[in-house]
Amino acid sequence: MSRQRTFDLVIAANRLPVDRVVAPDGSSEWHRSPGGLVTAMDSVMRGREGAWVGWAGETGEAPAPFEESGMWLHPVPLSEEEQTTYYEGFSNDTLWPIYHDVIVPAHFHREWWQDYEVVNARFADAVCEIAAPGAKVWIHDYQLQLVPAMVRARRPDVRIGWFNHIPFPPVGLFAQLPWRAKIIEGLLGADYLGFQRQADAQNFVRAARQLGGCATKGETVTAKGPDGGERVVRASAVPISIDYAGLDELARSEPVQERAQEIRESLGNPDIVMLGVDRLDYTKGIRHRLKAYEELLDEGVFVPPEITFVQVATPSRERVEAYKTLRTEIETTVGRINGTYSDLGAPAVHYLHQSYPREEMAALFQVADVMLVTPLRDGMNLVAKEYVTCRHDEGGALVLSEFTGAWHELHQAFVCNPHDIEGLKQTMVRALETDPKEKRRLMRALRRRVCEYDVQRWADRFLSNLESAPQRPGRSKGD
Repeated sequence: MSRQRTFDLVIAANRLPVDRVVAPDGSSEWHRSPGGLVTAMDSVMRGREGAWVGWAGETGEAPAPFEESGMWLHPVPLSEEEQTTYYEGFSNDTLWPIYHDVIVPAHFHREWWQDYEVVNARFADAVCEIAAPGAKVWIHDYQLQLVPAMVRARRPDVRIGWFNHIPFPPVGLFAQLPWRAKIIEGLLGADYLGFQRQADAQNFVRAARQLGGCATKGETVTAKGPDGGERVVRASAVPISIDYAGLDELARSEPVQERAQEIRESLGNPDIVMLGVDRLDYTKGIRHRLKAYEELLDEGVFVPPEITFVQVATPSRERVEAYKTLRTEIETTVGRINGTYSDLGAPAVHYLHQSYPREEMAALFQVADVMLVTPLRDGMNLVAKEYVTCRHDEGGALVLSEFTGAWHELHQAFVCNPHDIEGLKQTMVRALETDPKEKRRLMRALRRRVCEYDVQRWADRFLSNLESAPQRPGRSKGD
């Protein structure tokens, strides 16, 4: 029997960074997955020898571990039932609503929680199997909140970090979870907990104190270790970013610039193109955005075909009922707008329910005169940073919700409260009518920020915080 490979850096996330693509002849190969986590971690892992533990996206027996693009991938199996209970159920119909201001109601089912525990234990086993002595283990996101403590119990020799890509809720919302104490206990198995915003880190510290009975001081929480002794866990903000240099180079490439011209021509060469790019999710504010746009059309402020709106809505969690309802509502709204305000061959809204490769998105960003990033709640929203990065011409304008993590960094954007439809309309108009020279100044400042705080800096900060995380007890309660 061959010896199990081990690694000094182990990433654990719900999904592997690849999807299996089956060709017409029945053969298959692995392609890189879309999504913010994969895009961010792809550049981080370049030049670092490490392994990635995650689900391969297909239920049943997991593929054997394999190497892809220089990274060792270790698949974890999920059954059809576990996809329904652990992933679609507890992760996305219990935790996701609670962590996003309960925009839709959360559902609580004990069998969902039981399978969440089972799957988290399976991930922990896989991590422990391939982590070298003294390895750094970097666990990602809300699907794996029990894994830190499970790994700690099995492998006290490793350093454990966890990063939350979504918001962490205020204590009043988090308290609704029947399993809140076990989630806090699971997270406190880490040495370091990273969050998108300082408010998220503070929410966790308060939850650990008020609901977990832990002593806290500033950014630290004193927790019980597996041996009964005390250990100190740090929780702080370390906002995620993108591969600025790589995306900027792609956006400047001749094929992408030519494609941008083709896209504008295919839209009928309108004077103004407005763009939204989101997963089809109720947190993204797509309905509010469409309502504001429709009212501006009705008032005659926007007049097609001189203006058009392109909405890319990437398919997401299509078996969850709330997402099925959302898709129906959005497609009904788009149909109504186009039926009322479109000219023949020139729709007021171009609605695209599919995902696109990076090259196509880079071209589309360069077409957009106004980029609408208006979620009701978002951990970061990397689309805002991608748009800014692709505007090497210093053109365009970013309309950004104050309820995104990105707003805390990108203050030169045109800020809006997406719940305030009248205010959103005014912000959209202001983004169009502001003097072009002033908009270029704003875009230069936005680009400088994203360039300086890129994904590599994010990863270095996280790993540095993990390495220096305290290991001695704190002295006092309260923060």
